Amino acid sequence: MPCRLVVMGVSGCGKSSLGAALARELALPLIEGDDFHPPANVSKMRAGIALTDADRIGWLAALGRELAGHHAGAVLTCSALKRDYRERLRAAAPGLRFVFMELSREEAERRVAARAAEHMFPPSLVANQFATLESPIGEPGVLAVEASAPMDRLLEQVRAWLQQDQRAGGVSPIAS
Repeated sequence: MPCRLVVMGVSGCGKSSLGAALARELALPLIEGDDFHPPANVSKMRAGIALTDADRIGWLAALGRELAGHHAGAVLTCSALKRDYRERLRAAAPGLRFVFMELSREEAERRVAARAAEHMFPPSLVANQFATLESPIGEPGVLAVEASAPMDRLLEQVRAWLQQDQRAGGVSPIAS
């Protein structure tokens, strides 16, 4: 089975950084989920308006098609805040794994506030992400990591998890 991973969590948790590092390490393409938001979603977020489930349906469908099109595997960065969102992605890419980057609300707010002003996601929306988040802990194929851990430790945790999964007959071999 190909190695398909979603690096997920609230805004500011470090999805893009860990996703890029994992894609490099695993020699897989990186799919930056934010790049697939339609212009209307981007406009809403820039205006400080939280996205609804209806706003996310087309976005999640596009991400599912993108994952399904990468037959050898890929790493996707996506908030995947609700179980329903994760199930939509799982339906598009069987065997999909999730790395959940856990972070406190205070730290997420600090990180988002420190971003460049041109970023589409303002700090005012962080509270809504925490209100929307349905923890994936306990779902199959999920590894929870502490988002504030050093990158080398995060990579080691994911590497060990994937190698354990490979030994159990799951995902395809990873680069070392």
